[in-house]
Amino acid sequence: MTKQTVPSRSGGTTASLYRLATSDHLCPYGLKTKSFLERQGFSVEDHLLTTREEADRFMQEHDVKTTPQVFIGSERIGGYDDTRKHFGKRLRGKDETTYQPIIALFSVALLMGFAVSWFASGTVFSIHAVEATIAVAMCLLGVQKLQNVESFSTMFLNYDLLARRYVPYAYFYAFGETLAGVLMLAGALMWVASPLALFIGTVGAVSVFKAVYIDKRKLKCACVGGNSNVPLGFVSLTENLIMIAMAIWMPLRMGWM
Repeated sequence: MTKQTVPSRSGGTTASLYRLATSDHLCPYGLKTKSFLERQGFSVEDHLLTTREEADRFMQEHDVKTTPQVFIGSERIGGYDDTRKHFGKRLRGKDETTYQPIIALFSVALLMGFAVSWFASGTVFSIHAVEATIAVAMCLLGVQKLQNVESFSTMFLNYDLLARRYVPYAYFYAFGETLAGVLMLAGALMWVASPLALFIGTVGAVSVFKAVYIDKRKLKCACVGGNSNVPLGFVSLTENLIMIAMAIWMPLRMGWM
C-alpha cells in the first residue's frame, strides 16, 4: 500500500490508536505511540483494548499480530516502530554501532567532577574537577562491567592479550578498574591505586592498539559492559591512556614521586 501524505502539525489531523490496557498489563509501546503522535500534532482517538479477548478479536479482524496499531484516515500505519518510520524518524538497529553509552557516561562523569570540585573548593573549573571527572569515569565504567561480569569477560577475551593467556584476569579487570577509581576519588591508598591503574591501563592500551591498529580487527568494545555496540578503537584506547595518566599524575600531585 502506498503511504499517504501525512498532514503537518497545523493540519489538526486525527489518528486512531488501538492499544492494550488490561487490568494487569498496560502496554508501554501503546503509551509511547500515543505520546509520539501527540508530539507530531495529532489529536489521538485512544481506543483501549481492555481484555485479552478483545485484543485477540481486534488483531484477527485487522490481520495483525501485535498491538498497538495506528490508523490515520483509512490507512493502517502499524505499531510504534512503523509509526516512527512513517514520519521519517530514524530507528537505530539492535546491532548498529553507537557511541551513545560513552557520551552519556562521560557527560555524567564530567558533571559529577564539577560537582565534587564545587563542593570541595567552591570552584567548578579546577584541576580537582579534572581529577574527579576521570576517577568518576573509571568508577562508572567499572560499574558497567560489574553489572554482568560474565558477559563482559566474554567480550574482553576477544582482544585483551593478558586475559587470553590468563582467563581469570578478564574477571579481575572490572573490579580493579572500579577499585582504582574509588581510591583515586578519595585520594587514599595511592600506593595501591596507582600501580593498579598503571598496570591494567598499560595492558589494555597495548591490547587495543594491537587489535585495532595492527591486526585491523573490527570488534565491539567491552568498555561499557559485555552487551554494548560501541566499536573497539579510540574510545577504549582513551580509557586506558587516561588510567595511565592518572596513575602517574596522582602520586606526583601528592608528592609521592
